[in-house]
Amino acid sequence: MRDLRCMSYTSRGTSEILVAGLQTSMFLIDVEKGKVTKEIFVEDGYTILRLSRYICAATGTGSVHLLDPSTFKLIKAWKAHSAAINDMDAQNNFLVTCGYSPRQQQSFMLDPLANVFDLRTLMPLPPIPFHAGAAFVRMHPRMSTTGIVASQNGQMQVVDLMNPNTVNLRQAIVSSYLTGLDLAPSGEALALADADCFIHLWGSPNKVSFTEFSNPTEFADPPSAPPASDWTSETPLSSIGLPYYREQLLSAWPSHLIFEVGAPPAKVDPDILASMTPTEFGGYASNPGTKRRNQLENTRSPEKANAPLVAPKFLSEKAREAANEASRDRRASEVAETLSAATLAGGLKAEVPVMYRNVEIKYSKFGVDDFDFEFYNKTRYSGLETHIANSYSNPLLQLFKFTPLLRNLALHHAATNCLAEMCLLCEMGYLFDMLESASGQNCQATNLLKTFSSMPQAGALGLLEEESPNASLTAMIQVMNRFLLEKISADYRSVAHQSPEFDRALATAALTSIRCVNCHTETVRPGGTYVNELVYPSKHTLKSQAHGVHCSFSQVLKASVERESQTRGWCDKCRRYQSLATRKTIQSIPEVLVINAAINRPEAKQLWAQPGWLPEEVGIIVEGGQLFCYEGEDLKLYLQRGLHNITVYRLIGVVADITSGDHQASHLVSVVNVGLSEQESQPGSQWHLFNDFLVRKVSKEEALRFAPSWKLPSVLTYQVISANNGVDNSWRERLDTTLLYNDYSINNLPKNIPHRLLSPTTETPKPNDPVAIDAEFIALQREEIDIKPDGTRETIRPSRLGLARVSVLRGAHGPDAGLPFIDDYIATTEPIIDYLTAFSGIQPGDLSPALSSHPLVPRKHAYKKLWLLRHLGALFVGHGLPKDFRTINLFVPRTQVVDTVDLFFIPARQRKLSLRFLAWFLLKEEIQTDTHDSIEDARTALRLWRKYQEFDDAGIVEQMLEEIYAKGREVGFKVPGAQGGNLTPAAIKGGAAAGGRETPEILREGGSRPVTPVRRPGPPQSQGSGQAWTPGKGGPGGGVFGGSPLK
Repeated sequence: MRDLRCMSYTSRGTSEILVAGLQTSMFLIDVEKGKVTKEIFVEDGYTILRLSRYICAATGTGSVHLLDPSTFKLIKAWKAHSAAINDMDAQNNFLVTCGYSPRQQQSFMLDPLANVFDLRTLMPLPPIPFHAGAAFVRMHPRMSTTGIVASQNGQMQVVDLMNPNTVNLRQAIVSSYLTGLDLAPSGEALALADADCFIHLWGSPNKVSFTEFSNPTEFADPPSAPPASDWTSETPLSSIGLPYYREQLLSAWPSHLIFEVGAPPAKVDPDILASMTPTEFGGYASNPGTKRRNQLENTRSPEKANAPLVAPKFLSEKAREAANEASRDRRASEVAETLSAATLAGGLKAEVPVMYRNVEIKYSKFGVDDFDFEFYNKTRYSGLETHIANSYSNPLLQLFKFTPLLRNLALHHAATNCLAEMCLLCEMGYLFDMLESASGQNCQATNLLKTFSSMPQAGALGLLEEESPNASLTAMIQVMNRFLLEKISADYRSVAHQSPEFDRALATAALTSIRCVNCHTETVRPGGTYVNELVYPSKHTLKSQAHGVHCSFSQVLKASVERESQTRGWCDKCRRYQSLATRKTIQSIPEVLVINAAINRPEAKQLWAQPGWLPEEVGIIVEGGQLFCYEGEDLKLYLQRGLHNITVYRLIGVVADITSGDHQASHLVSVVNVGLSEQESQPGSQWHLFNDFLVRKVSKEEALRFAPSWKLPSVLTYQVISANNGVDNSWRERLDTTLLYNDYSINNLPKNIPHRLLSPTTETPKPNDPVAIDAEFIALQREEIDIKPDGTRETIRPSRLGLARVSVLRGAHGPDAGLPFIDDYIATTEPIIDYLTAFSGIQPGDLSPALSSHPLVPRKHAYKKLWLLRHLGALFVGHGLPKDFRTINLFVPRTQVVDTVDLFFIPARQRKLSLRFLAWFLLKEEIQTDTHDSIEDARTALRLWRKYQEFDDAGIVEQMLEEIYAKGREVGFKVPGAQGGNLTPAAIKGGAAAGGRETPEILREGGSRPVTPVRRPGPPQSQGSGQAWTPGKGGPGGGVFGGSPLK
C-alpha cells in the first residue's frame, strides 16, 4: 500500500469496499471484519473509482476502465482525455468525465467539454460543451439524465445529457478557485470547496435535507440557571435545592416511621384499549374476563421484563456432563422453568408469552448438529430450522402440510415421473414426506427454498428476504401464499393435464362482471382465484355496532368472496375513462378455502380483538350465483332444517404475525389443529403452535385468541369437514421408479467408470436390500460470523454446502457387490466459493455443463433417485451418513441406515474413528491418498460393514473395538506414513471429533505397514502377510470381502 487514491463499494453493498491507487494492486476489504480479503493485480493505477452498472476506474493517463463489480475483471477500456482525468461521475447508465489535454510549452489545460458515455451500449454520446473548462461533474441522484458541470472559477452549468444544448448557468462567488464539488444524496444541496478552505453550501434555506430519510440533529439541553428566589419567612423550604451529602442527615426519617400510602394504578389491558369505544367522558369496552371479581393486582411488585427464550446447552456440553446426575436434573428443570413462563393465566395474558418469541439457533465449533433441538420440541410433530434464506415461509409450509387435501396432492405428484427442475409441488411433496417421517426431529426446507429463491418471479414480487430486508413479513407471506398456490397449480397441470382435482380442491370458480356506470355496457370474464382476501366494512359501518349491529366473520367472508367494487377504467363504448362497477358471480367453492387476512386498518384490528370472533366452523351455501355464509347458532339452525345444500368448513390453522417488542423485528408463527390431518380422529383439542423449530401444544382458546398489540393473523385455511382426516397414502404403492433404470445427463456424456444401471426385471430394490452410498459436497456460501468486543467469535449463519456428487453401489453378496449403479455429478449454476477438492475430489469445471468431462444431472434427478430408494426400503450403508443426508435434505429412518462410524465406536471414549484409519487397520488398505472419491469411500464402508458382521458372528466385537482404539492411541488415530493437511471439522463431513472420515494427519517417518493385532482363540498363530484377516467367514482371501478360519 504505497499510494492509495480512491475507493468504491462493490456489488455486495456497503459490507465490502475496493481500494485502489497509483500502484499495481487493488485491495478488497471486508468492512464488517475489518481486514483485507483479497489483493487484485492491475496493469494501471487508478485515481478515481465510481460504482454504477460497472465499477468505473480512471487511470493516471486519461483512460477509463470498466470493471466487473463482482469479479473485477476488465470489460472495456478507452481513452477519455489525452492527458489526465480530473473528475468523473457515474449514475444509472451514464458516465461523465472531465479532464486535461496537453498544450504548448508542456502545459495542460482543462478540456472545454465533458465527455459522456452510455454504459449500456458502451458507446460515447454527444459531449457537453463547457467553454470555461470542465473541472468537476456530478450526476443528480434523483434525475437520471441531469448533471452539474463546474469550472475552477465557479461557473456551473445544469445540463440534460440527452439534450446538451439546453443549459442552465449559475455562478458561485469565490475569492480563489474551486477545489471540489459534491451533491447531497437527496439532491437538494450542493457543496463547493475552494482553495481558501471555505465550503459554499447551495440549497433552499427553508427546507434542505442531505439524506433520503434524515432526522433532525439532537443537541444536549443547555443547563438551566438556578431560579432566583426571594427569601422571606413565608418561602416554602421545598423551593430551595439541597446539596448532596455523603453522611446521613439528621433530618432523615427512621424506617419505622415510614409508611406506604396508596399504590400506583394498574395498567389497562392493551386488548381493552384496542376495542374501546370513545365517548365524551372517556371510553368503554367489554370485559375480557381475565380477572376474577374484586381481584386486585399488586402494582408495587417490580414488572418482569420479557426475557428471551434462553438457548439450551450444546449437546457436546451435555455429553460431558452426562455422568453427573445433578446435571440431568438441572436439564429437566431448565425445560420446565423456560416453558413455565409461557403458561397463560386462564389461557390469556397481556404480554407476549415466551413460546411466541423469536427463537434462534446457536452454533458451536461442531456446527448446527450440536444444537439441542429436542429442548424446544417434545411433540411428535417436526419443526423447521431458521438458518436458511427465506425461512420466513416456514409457518405457511407447516399450514399447507397439515391441510390434508393439499398434502395429498403434493405427495401424489411427487410420486409421479415429474422431473421439472423448478417444480415447487414436487419439492412440497418431498418436504411433507420428510416432516411426517421425522416424527418430531427437526427438518429443513433447504431444497424447496433453494428452488423458490431461484425463480425470477419471486424476486420480482419482492419475496426474497435479501432483496427486501425492511418489508413487512405479513405482506410478504400473503403475496407468497398467492404465488405458491398459482405456481403449484401450474406444476400439477404439467403432469395431470386434464384433471380437475386441483381446481376442485383449491380454486373458487367465479365470473367477474364489469359494467360501465355511464353506458351500462357489461363485460363478463373468468374471475376464479385460489386465495380470497378479506375486505372489511368501513369505519362508519363498524361504528354502528354500538347500536346493536354486529359484524361477524361470516359476513366479512361473504363480502370478500363476492367482492363488489367501483373503480375508474377504460370503456370501449364511451371511448373514455369511466367509473366501472365490478362484481363477482360465484359458480362453485373449493374444498379448501385459503384466506389472506389483509389487516390494513385499525378498524379491522378491532374486529380480531373481539374474543371468539374467528369461528372454528363456517357453513357456505352457493345458489343462483350468490354465496351465503353462516356461523354459530345460525349454522346449527340451517343444519337442523336441512333445506339447503350447505357445505361446512372447519378451521385448519392460522399463520400469525408476532411483534415481540418495540425494538424487535416481527416474525411469523402458525397455530394448527393437527388432529384434522391424522388418519384417525383424535380426542380432545389438538391445537399446536409451530414457532419454527419450537413446537408446543396449546389450547383452542389460546390458538384462536388475537391481540392487536402483538398477535394478528395473516393467512387462514378452512377445509370441508368431509375431507378431515382424509390422509391418502396410496402414493407409496404408485411410485414411478423408471428414473432408477434410465440414464440421463445434461451434457450427453457417457460414464467414464465401471457402472451399470439396475435391471428393472432382476434388480428391483426390495426392503432391506443393502446399498453403499457416499456423497461429496462443495461450499456455496461462507459462514457469517460476529466478532464480539472481547474477541470471541459467534457464528450467525453456518457455511452452506451443496451436493456435488453422489455414488450408490450394490451391496448384496455376489459378483456385482460394490458395482455402482448411480454415480451422478450434479450441475450447479450457483457461484461456488470453494470446491473443497482435498475432501471432495471435485475439480473446478467438473460441475459446469460447458466444461465438465463428467455426465451431469440436475439436483432433482439425483435427489429423487435417493428418495425412491428410501421409500423402496433400501438399507443405506456408509460412513458419517447423518451429515450427508442432512446436507442432501433427505430424511432416512435409523432402521434404514448402517453407519460404520457408529459400528466401530465406544461411547465412553467420546472419539469416533475416520474411514481412512479403519480401512488401514481392518482392511490393510490405504484410501484417500491423493483425494477423496465417493465410489472408493462407499465401497470401503461396505467392506467395513461386512467385517463387522464377521466380528459379530464370531462374538469378538468388543474385543476388536478395544484393539482398534488401542492401536489408534498408539498412532494418534492417524495412518502412519501418510501426509496430512490443515483440515477443519467444518470442511470435512464429520471429522474425527464429529464422526467423519478424516482427521488432521502429521507426517511420520520410518513407519512400516501395520499388522492388525487380532487375538485368536487358542494358541497364537502367525497371520497372513499384508492381507486383511477377520474371524468369521472362511480363510484369508476366501471371498470378495475376506474370510475367517473359524468357520
